[in-house]
Formats: sequence, structure tokens, C-alpha cells
Amino acid sequence: MAAGVVAACAGAAACQAPPRGGATTPDSPVTVKAADIPVGGGTIFDSGYVVTQPKAGQFKAFSAICTHAQCFVTTVQDGSIHCPCHGSRFSITDGSVLNGPAIQPLPPKTVTANGDSLTVS
Repeated sequence: MAAGVVAACAGAAACQAPPRGGATTPDSPVTVKAADIPVGGGTIFDSGYVVTQPKAGQFKAFSAICTHAQCFVTTVQDGSIHCPCHGSRFSITDGSVLNGPAIQPLPPKTVTANGDSLTVS
């Protein structure tokens, strides 16, 4: 089962704290519905993953922890994953940095498709 989807930060302090009470890496594995991942966008899960679908049927997954200051990313829009803390943006295709201050890409995770479900680890 998928963990809950992350909502936008309620304030700066909420944005700065990593998920799961101090965890710095996502939990493993999680199963999500492929239909929950929009084409050209993505979905962030409170388990610490962001799952994207750059093109129809092409799924990618990354850590949802920004590589700059370990903030939890909160939105996926316009082909990028956004960190609210300092404005870093990452590509939904490969996790690469589109806008700093982050200089390292989001770490990739493994996505395995099984029918209409995706397992991320």
C-alpha cells in the first residue's frame, strides 16, 4: 500500500524537517498505483519517495529529500520537482539539478511495474 501523499509545507519550520521524525533516507519498499502518477508530472509520498512519469508509461523514482539542506520536496510541476526551502528544482526525468542552490541530483530509486502497480525501493 502507498503511504500518504505529502501536502505543501505549513511553514518554514515544517519544510526544513526531514520526513519520518529525522529520517534521511526513504523507507523501502512501497507500492503505489500507476494511475496516481500524472504523465509529465509526479507524486510525492510521505515514505520519502517522489515518483514521476516523464512520458506515458515511463516511471522514475527519486528520494524526496533535497540534496542541498535535506528538506523534503513538496511539489512537482512544470516538469520539475521543487524544494520549498531554498528554491532548488530537479528534473522529473533523471533527478538532475535544474536550479540551485543544490548541486547534487536527487538520488534515484528503483521502480518495478507489475500491472497497474509500481513498487518503489
